[in-house]
Amino acid sequence: MIDTLGTEIPEGEERLTLTVEDGIGVLTLCRPEKLNGWSWEASRQLGLMADRIRFDENVRVVLVRAEGRAFCAGVDVTAPGGGITGRTTAEKIRRYDEGIRWVHERFAVLARLPQPVVAAVQGYCLGFGFELALMADVRIAAEDAVFALPEAGIGVAVDAGGDLRIAREAGAGWAKYLALTGRRIDAATAERLGLVQLVTPRDELDGAARETAAAIAAAAPLAVRAIKRNIDAFADQGLAAALDRTALSAALTLSSDDAREGYAAKAARRAPRFEGG
Repeated sequence: MIDTLGTEIPEGEERLTLTVEDGIGVLTLCRPEKLNGWSWEASRQLGLMADRIRFDENVRVVLVRAEGRAFCAGVDVTAPGGGITGRTTAEKIRRYDEGIRWVHERFAVLARLPQPVVAAVQGYCLGFGFELALMADVRIAAEDAVFALPEAGIGVAVDAGGDLRIAREAGAGWAKYLALTGRRIDAATAERLGLVQLVTPRDELDGAARETAAAIAAAAPLAVRAIKRNIDAFADQGLAAALDRTALSAALTLSSDDAREGYAAKAARRAPRFEGG
């Protein structure tokens, strides 16, 4: 299911691309025909790209952006290896738990880069896409951006800690409201909650994001990295233990009958019938 050994990205299988321009490492989600849907392979490639960036002295800041009309519309349910199987429910839960922990590690490689990360968000930013954006240090959104955590509506817990990061940025009440209801919020609301730092017209998004990245790249690298580490050390207190609970919660819910019903209902475009099992 997950290639944990390979470090190559076959041609035509790219989920992200990396270019370096004037001190800015530009990470681009490059599956616009799939609305940049996320997958196990996307997580693997994210980790590889972040590892390449870490020790690159030419990269002073990272810009995460996406091709097409959506930043990332959530999990790509058509991607190979999407579901985890097991001979027993216990084995399936164990495998999911380990898989989600592995994803957490890949996301953490990005979030813990010494270089600051700026995210430029347009269109749908849902589920894993929202969680990816929340890994950035600074988020800039187009006016057409839409944010949501829809997981509970299909019977699963929030996988990658997005609800925890919303609690850190906007407070526990908003984290619960968004994660429990799956409600979508627009860019202006996200800015008001502190989840987005700047909102711009769609045709100005790329320029605004690059301008912000360039300002960071122009600052003293040692000072920039120290500031990021110091703020993260304060803001992330307790996050590691909470992510451990998140992995187990995700594993239990992803292995449940409710999750099967939730995904089936979504595919059939009908209301799910959850029974709590």
